[in-house]
Formats: sequence, C-alpha cells, structure tokens
Amino acid sequence: MQSETKKAVVLLSGGLDSSTVAAIARAEGFELFCLSFRYGQRQEIEVEKAQCLAVFFNARKHLVLNLDMGLIGGSALTDSTIEVPKNGADLNAEEMIPITYVPARNTIFLAYAASWAEVVGARDIFIGVNALDYSGYPDCRPEYLEAMQKAVNLGTRQGVENVNYFQLRAPLLQMKKSEIIKRGVALGVDYGMTISCYDPDLEGKACGLCDSCRLRENAFREAALKDPAL
Repeated sequence: MQSETKKAVVLLSGGLDSSTVAAIARAEGFELFCLSFRYGQRQEIEVEKAQCLAVFFNARKHLVLNLDMGLIGGSALTDSTIEVPKNGADLNAEEMIPITYVPARNTIFLAYAASWAEVVGARDIFIGVNALDYSGYPDCRPEYLEAMQKAVNLGTRQGVENVNYFQLRAPLLQMKKSEIIKRGVALGVDYGMTISCYDPDLEGKACGLCDSCRLRENAFREAALKDPAL
C-alpha cells in the first residue's frame, strides 16, 4: 500500500529565507502548500516574487491572503509616516527591537498557517525565521516558536485529538545568512527570483541601503557568490 504524501504549509514571503525553507521542505519530500500575505507592507513586490516561487517549487497550491496591518501601523514596513532606516541607522545597541518589526506579525501568520494546515491535512508548518544574523525580532526566537507550537496544538481540533500534531519547522533558525545561501544554492534555489529589500522603488528594485539589503549583500560576499538578483 502506497503511503500518503506528506504535506506542509510553507510561509512564503518571496525573500531569501522563505525560498530556502521551501526548497528544504521539498527536498524532504513534502507536498507544498505555500501561504503568502498582502498585509499592507511597502514591499508588496515580494508577493509577486512569492507567486513566481510557488510555481518554481511546483507547489500544490499557493494561497495569498489579504490583511491590512497598515491600519494598525507601528512599523516602518506598514506605516508610511515611519521611514525605513538606511545605512545601518537601525542597528544600534540602544534599540534592541528594530522599527522594521511588525507587531505580532509572525503570530498572526502562524495562526493562519495552522488554520490552513488543519484543513489540508498538513502536520508540518515551515517558517523562515532566523535568529543568528539579526536577532532583534522577538518573534524569531526559539522560545517563541516553542510557545507557538504549543498554542496551535492546544487550540485546534487536530492538536487536541492527536498529541503534538503540529510541528513548527524553522530549519534556518541557527544558521548564518551565508550558510543559508549556500544551502539554498545546493538545493537549486534561484535567488534571482527573490527580493529582500524593505523599501524597494516603484519598479520593485531593491534600495541597497536598508538593513535587509545590507545583510543580503554581506551574506553573498561571505559565501563568495554573486547575488543573481543584482
């Protein structure tokens, strides 16, 4: 008797980390159900990138949900009155949580992911968080992911009926950005299809100055590779 195909919900943003996570999930034999969000982010070009990546990874389905976290504000990524820091202006010891932090974003995203996973029969939820290179975000920490895994198992029918049903998978959590790139290249990820910029122009071109752009540039340099998106 043929075993049932493993299914995974993958949070796919269109960036470097989430595309690598999708490749890892695919390499582990999962059928991919990719989930992306239009949440009022200024870098909405990432949704277009995610749509292309979902095709690239031969996802079973790609769901794009519309939220308006811009109404909540509180982040340079969703509030037009807050400037995105450039040239390292946000990387300082006095302000541990960057202004590019979007309040409770991963909690919201993972709640939707668990909801969809329960419907499609996926036990594994993949997220591309990384705490090593840029650890200012509170929702990228191991203890946060452990708590969220417990929460989604306590608060869902599958979790109640099947002990430890949901597994939150964060394979990049303790990897350096350059290591992530090398892993993705080995798995065939086309990083030319991705964008990392917090503040792209109207044509979707990366600014090259924000923290995310600089981290990406440094990582490709450390990996001794050329960024194909440039």
